[in-house]
Amino acid sequence: MLRVGIVGAGRVVAGRYAEVFAKELKNAKAVMICDLVPERAEKMAALMGSKVVDSYDDILSSPDVDAVLVCTESGNHTEHTRQAIMAGKHVIVEKPPAMLPGEVLEMEALAREKGVMYAPVFQNRLNPAVVKLKETVDSGRFGKIVLATIRLRWCRYQDYYEDGWHGTWKMDGGVINQQAIHHVDALEWICGPVAKICAAQANALNKLEAEDTTTAVVQLESGAMGVIEATTAARPEDFEASISVVGEKGMAVIGGIALNRIDTWTFVEKDPEDDAVPEKYSQDVPTGYGLSHGPLMQDIVDRLAAGNPEPPISPASAAKTVSLVHAIYRSVETNGWTSPGDAVSERLGKG
Repeated sequence: MLRVGIVGAGRVVAGRYAEVFAKELKNAKAVMICDLVPERAEKMAALMGSKVVDSYDDILSSPDVDAVLVCTESGNHTEHTRQAIMAGKHVIVEKPPAMLPGEVLEMEALAREKGVMYAPVFQNRLNPAVVKLKETVDSGRFGKIVLATIRLRWCRYQDYYEDGWHGTWKMDGGVINQQAIHHVDALEWICGPVAKICAAQANALNKLEAEDTTTAVVQLESGAMGVIEATTAARPEDFEASISVVGEKGMAVIGGIALNRIDTWTFVEKDPEDDAVPEKYSQDVPTGYGLSHGPLMQDIVDRLAAGNPEPPISPASAAKTVSLVHAIYRSVETNGWTSPGDAVSERLGKG
């Protein structure tokens, strides 16, 4: 039984992880939870049958905790991860794993030194539709990739940004680092690496330090072009989270509100399986979080039970996504093309 301590009981935990721990996970239990707002922790503890503790130190010092799930504000992820690793705990950290790409690699090295798992959460990589697209791209069936596009059309009203940290440069960033990072991750993971990018951003409807809308033109190392379109200014609800791939031999669109549904699956040379693919690999999901936190967490639990500290999603891979986010912001700051790995935002993670 993997005994997990949870730090942070806000929006993500309240929505998805409570359900995962209460109904989906085998051989794992949330034994402790803490939050700066005790009422939130108490609500979560009641759902998961866990104990509320006064502070993060209580979790870190407990011999009854094997792993820590970090669900605090984005700007605190690195420090809370560092403290857990130093306490000898395995770490599962919500997106973004860190505000700076170098911090992800630093935490990876520290975890290896201490012999613990450091597991970033990009749960959409486990969506059946996304897995199918990744496998098909890797197989070469699309032939030469011509165009790859991600599109996020979600709704966040102004009250979302009034909690003191959402939308701030130091603790969060805007749509591209908070919501669309999952879809940036899908673009990088499936069709990358990205060679260079040129972006523009705006605050279309919401007032925040960072942005509620981003557009960008992408050039992939393969020579393919790409487009990023992301906003939290859609109204009145979340409409779409999609990735499309256009190749010389076929085209696919993974849509829905959480990269959960195959909307288009067509190829020059058809396979007998093609007609059944949309139904077989699509899911109905209640929210933009999707349904893959459970499978990702179960994989983590199973690996640790087998004595394997390697996480399902490598920190090095997650760092590429964080680096791409920084390249987008740096492009806006310099009003020109930038390349991931070479460009670090002057504002994101720094204030």
